[in-house]
Amino acid sequence: MMEIKNNWKKEALVNKNQYNEMYKESLNDNDGFWDKQGSRLDWIKKYSKIKDVKFSKSNVSIKWFYDGYLNVTENCIDRHAKKTPNKTAIIWEGDDPNITKKTTYKELLINVSKINWCKKR
Repeated sequence: MMEIKNNWKKEALVNKNQYNEMYKESLNDNDGFWDKQGSRLDWIKKYSKIKDVKFSKSNVSIKWFYDGYLNVTENCIDRHAKKTPNKTAIIWEGDDPNITKKTTYKELLINVSKINWCKKR
């Protein structure tokens, strides 16, 4: 088994015990578990239906939070840019591993906003 780096452990959002508890909860109260996870996001219109899952030979259909409405960039970029603007959001590595670029949430928000602005024109 691979050992996890100490700095990764320190910065992790959950530890092994918390993960195991979350996993048990996901098995014992699946809808409750996913409702808790869905509540971590900022919704424009919050979902009332957590999931609709069908598995059969003639119909495979998987829908999650499907009557809700959210803004993905708000959840993935904007809220992080407000709280931790200088934290690294993206690490790009070129074909040569010595060539890298780190982009902060602030820089990412600025560049994504440029794209949205151009699109609206």
